[in-house]
Amino acid sequence: MASSEEAVLLLRLAGPIQSWGDRSSFNRRDTRPEPTKSGVIGLLAAASGRAREDSITDLAELRLGIRVDQPGTLLRDYHTASDYRGRPLPQAGVSKKGVQKPTSPPKDTYVTTRFYLQDAVFLAGVAGPRPLLETLDHAVRHPSFPLALGRRSCVPTQPISRGLRDGSLGDVLAAEPWLASEHARAVHEREHRTTLGSWISLSATLEDPEHGDDILNDVPRSFDPHHRAFASRRIRHTWLKVPTGLADAGNAADTTADAGHDPFALLGW
Repeated sequence: MASSEEAVLLLRLAGPIQSWGDRSSFNRRDTRPEPTKSGVIGLLAAASGRAREDSITDLAELRLGIRVDQPGTLLRDYHTASDYRGRPLPQAGVSKKGVQKPTSPPKDTYVTTRFYLQDAVFLAGVAGPRPLLETLDHAVRHPSFPLALGRRSCVPTQPISRGLRDGSLGDVLAAEPWLASEHARAVHEREHRTTLGSWISLSATLEDPEHGDDILNDVPRSFDPHHRAFASRRIRHTWLKVPTGLADAGNAADTTADAGHDPFALLGW
């Protein structure tokens, strides 16, 4: 049960492409199927105007929940990089003075593989102290730095913040209407050969330090390029029954969902 001083800040994470890597390195940049905590905290830190060297301890202590409203599809990008001046490219590693080392032997072009989620929509819930979340809500609406969905090339659509809510993380995420696009709703109806009712089940991942049965190593301790560090957190996978926003169309679907599996109900028996 959330305390009276706690709240949940809701963020709609949507855009043409997103990328949420947690173990990418060198020339291969992967994406997880859902936003990572490091990516969401990075977005909040950028909105607040924090430099990479600034402390993010207060942000790392917030609990995160992710609801998958529209999973999107995976996009593979054949990516090349070179110096426009024709100079050999530097390494990813840096010297003690913080200067990138030259490639040896010299390389003029890197070929990399990058993965993105396209046309995905997520609802993120950030739970923690209300005063801090009120500050973050204002920051997201008036960001100091450009905001991104995992990478700087992934620009979010607006609005991002849906405001603060009272209640537990799971209850708040379950109470918000489905955020999928009209096209995604039509595809869902066609694939399931049914009329969209007033409720739909969506997958979700909730941060749960006490009962979480899975572990993710995506909690940032510092974004300092010279002292990057991450920690782990416990999460719980679940399904949430979410309103579709079609209040008049779902009475029959509601009744069926509550009654459990009944194959004869389709025949009207």
